[in-house]
Amino acid sequence: MEVIRGLHNLRARHSGCVVTIGNFDGIHLGHQSVLGELAEKAAEMDLSSLVMVFEPHPQEFFDAENAPARLTRFREKVQILRRFAVDRLLCVRFDKKFASIPAQDFVQQILIEKLGVRHLIIGDDFRFGHGRSGDVEMLRAAGETENFQVMNMRTFDMDGERVSSTRIRAALKIGELNVAEKLLGRSYRMSGRVVQGDQRGRTIGFPTANIYLHRKVSPITGVFAVQVFGLDDEPLQAVANIGTRPTVDGKKCLLEVHLLDFDQDVYGRHVQVMFLCKLREEQRFESLDDLKQQIHRDVQAARDIFEQQ
Repeated sequence: MEVIRGLHNLRARHSGCVVTIGNFDGIHLGHQSVLGELAEKAAEMDLSSLVMVFEPHPQEFFDAENAPARLTRFREKVQILRRFAVDRLLCVRFDKKFASIPAQDFVQQILIEKLGVRHLIIGDDFRFGHGRSGDVEMLRAAGETENFQVMNMRTFDMDGERVSSTRIRAALKIGELNVAEKLLGRSYRMSGRVVQGDQRGRTIGFPTANIYLHRKVSPITGVFAVQVFGLDDEPLQAVANIGTRPTVDGKKCLLEVHLLDFDQDVYGRHVQVMFLCKLREEQRFESLDDLKQQIHRDVQAARDIFEQQ
């Protein structure tokens, strides 16, 4: 899959393709149905497939303080999309200039002139252009004059409700990992590079691999039994805490992973953490000794879970 960063990096060879547009946060089963249709149509028309996404998410641009937590950051999104039959991923910078583009200009300048779109697949709630004035009817009208087809994908339902990133966030927030897994079609994961921490965990007998989330807000918090991928002998069993570490007056949200029966230097390694079961909420303890005793209980609870698998 070719990753194209910015409209300015589009070339003549990219013109003439089957396109879908969206945030694709989480790449859940609803998104996967779109990607499946994209691949099928591209093969049928003997054209390249292209997914257009935006960075930052439009909601983060317009209202950063109240934007929903990301299920997947851009790097994670790329990793997941590589598993599907996507030829190109176009990442468009969503800034003031882009947000001000009129809907008609978006269609003419980007879809037609830059991408040479031949078939466009969009979700049932897709809106675009300045003030969200563009809709599927505008696209279909343009398609009739510019010779491209528009497919409006129906809502993908499960258990009588629409599969959506919002629904997955709600499940993660209350620790319903099984629900999130069902909607995603896979267990929920986060990834990142192991960085140098304050090494406080080592002083109480529980060294941790510290991973910055590269998110303004995390969709998931608490203490979990997890599996870690990206290191030797994967998957490795572990206990993870994701939060601000209130016992030590932490401020930044951090993912800390204590690998069970493991003692190797992993600084700088890029890992994926797969969340299996929520053990408890993050909480503040009166002393480090109290925290140490709770971690002992967390580790035992995680071991019990792994033994049952």
